[in-house]
Amino acid sequence: MSVAKRLQPFGETIFTTITQLAVEHDAINLGQGFPNFDGPEFVKDAATEAIARGENQYPRSFGIGPLVEAIAARFAADSGLTVDPFDNVTVTSGCTEALAAACLGLIEPGDEVVLIEPTYDAYRPDVALAGGIPRYVTLRAPDFRLDPDELRAVFSSRTKAIIINTPHNPTGRVFSPDELELVASLCREYDTIAITDEVYDHMVFDGGHLSLAALDGMWERTITLSSLGKTFSLTGWKVGWAIGPEPLTAGVRAAHQFLTFTTASPLQHGAAAALQAGDSYYDELTSAYKSRRDLLASGLSDLGFAVFVPQGTYFMLADHTRFGFDDDVAFVRHLITETGVAAIPPSAFYHRPSDGASLVRFAFCKDKATLAAALDRMAKLGA
Repeated sequence: MSVAKRLQPFGETIFTTITQLAVEHDAINLGQGFPNFDGPEFVKDAATEAIARGENQYPRSFGIGPLVEAIAARFAADSGLTVDPFDNVTVTSGCTEALAAACLGLIEPGDEVVLIEPTYDAYRPDVALAGGIPRYVTLRAPDFRLDPDELRAVFSSRTKAIIINTPHNPTGRVFSPDELELVASLCREYDTIAITDEVYDHMVFDGGHLSLAALDGMWERTITLSSLGKTFSLTGWKVGWAIGPEPLTAGVRAAHQFLTFTTASPLQHGAAAALQAGDSYYDELTSAYKSRRDLLASGLSDLGFAVFVPQGTYFMLADHTRFGFDDDVAFVRHLITETGVAAIPPSAFYHRPSDGASLVRFAFCKDKATLAAALDRMAKLGA
């Protein structure tokens, strides 16, 4: 089956339509997950200095030495796992490419892959590109916890992989040690690969982040994905990475070789500088995002939304039912055209759109003045 046919069910996403509508109405964008402020100067300086000294040709396909070493060091500090930077780390063009390379490199046509809904929108197309068959487990409001019985029910001898995202976009859940141990136990029992998307690992407001790879028996069956963009407010750089044992890394690299081959050399030098930031950087990042989270949660609650306060990420789900719209798409269209604020309709994150029809997703990766202005505009909802 051709790529076009495999991707046909996904079509042009609602995100494209919503983005265009937001531009037409000059809406404040609380939909797309990119900050409206820039990353640290020392990181940008490192990239521009790399350009000036001639770091402008093809670098090592799997990542320049300083960057893979910095990634391995940061991963060791965060997870307690010591990895070989040259054998276990692959630099990719964002976590988006890492996800695609992991699926294409590790999943065979007909393999079953467990997806936890609501899912980041790239997961289903990536599985389809690889010829995999998705099996769904749904997180439900208000707590969005993994249901042990539902999770066990989708595992079988045909289960090749599970894709798990923690902290989780769009719900903001940080999966508990018990939930992760359940996932690990099923992976061990069914010899299943875990593909973990951990791009928000430094945005945890309650408790801490736990990498699935750090659990007993999981390093050898887990490929851990992350990126620079969210943590350092440089989403346009598209610098990501995959960390895993050599057999899994070989699969990722086989796909990466022919997807992008490599990632922009100067930006890799900037990323290497970023990952050498001290713990104070991450503490300040978390504190700033928690303050923005609380501002938006309080404001939305005052407007009449039922808010699901996230434990991590910079996304927030809310229930819009009180405002009387048939579904999330209708509500978001009204939000943009009548109040001048853009958000994302979460039905796009479910294989059954009706499962997300009562919800709306807001991004709080914006400065406080922008969040306050958006709340002021949305006051029209109650008028």
